[in-house]
Amino acid sequence: MHAEDITTGRLSVYERIEHDIAQRGISIIENALPMATIAPLLARVASLPEHEFNEAGTGRKQDHQINQFVRRDYIHWLDAAHPAEHLWFEWMNGLKTHLNRTLMLGLFSYESHFAMYQPGAFYKKHVDAFKGQANRRLSTVLYLNPNWQTQYGGELVVFDEQQSEHIIEKVSPNFGTLVVFLSEDFPHEVLPASHLRYSIAGWYRVNNSIFGQIDPPQ
Repeated sequence: MHAEDITTGRLSVYERIEHDIAQRGISIIENALPMATIAPLLARVASLPEHEFNEAGTGRKQDHQINQFVRRDYIHWLDAAHPAEHLWFEWMNGLKTHLNRTLMLGLFSYESHFAMYQPGAFYKKHVDAFKGQANRRLSTVLYLNPNWQTQYGGELVVFDEQQSEHIIEKVSPNFGTLVVFLSEDFPHEVLPASHLRYSIAGWYRVNNSIFGQIDPPQ
C-alpha cells in the first residue's frame, strides 16, 4: 500500500464501495473523498458564472431534448485539464481500476458534470441506463453542499427495481457524501429543495464498438 493511500484512506473507501456494490448494487458513503480533493471542487463550482451552466436535457446525441416536466437542473461538464477537476478524475480513475480488478465490471471511460439545482428544481424518477440498450454501467453522485439542513429537502430517492414505489434509500445531499450504484438497476429521483444545491453526477461506461468506432471515445 502506498503512503498516499494510507494517509487519505483511499483504498479503504474503494474497498467499501466494492463490498457494497457486490452485496447490494449501491454504496452510500459520507465524507468519502479527502478534503484536499473535495474542497477545490466546491470552490470551482461556486465560482462558475451561471452562463457557463446549460439547461439539462434527457437522451443522448440525436435523442437529446429539453423537458422541464422531467428535470430542471443545469449542468457544466467537467474537464480533466482544469486542476480541481483533474483531482476528481484522478480519484474516480483509481476507483475504476479497483472495481475492474475486483468485480470485473469492464469499466472503460468516465464522464461527469456539475449539476446545479436552483430552489424548486427537481429530476423526476428515471433510470440512468435501460437494460441492454445503453453502455452506462455504474453511476456516481458526489454532493457539494456545506451545512445542508434536513429541512432544505433536495434528497436523492432510490427505488426498488422490482417494486417501483418501494423506497430503499433516501439520501440527503450533505457535503462529501458519495453515492455509487449500478446504472440499470435503480430507478431514482431528485426532490425539490428550498436552497441552491450542487452535486457532481457521473457515469462509468463500458466499451461498445460501433462500425469500428469506439463508443464512447477515449
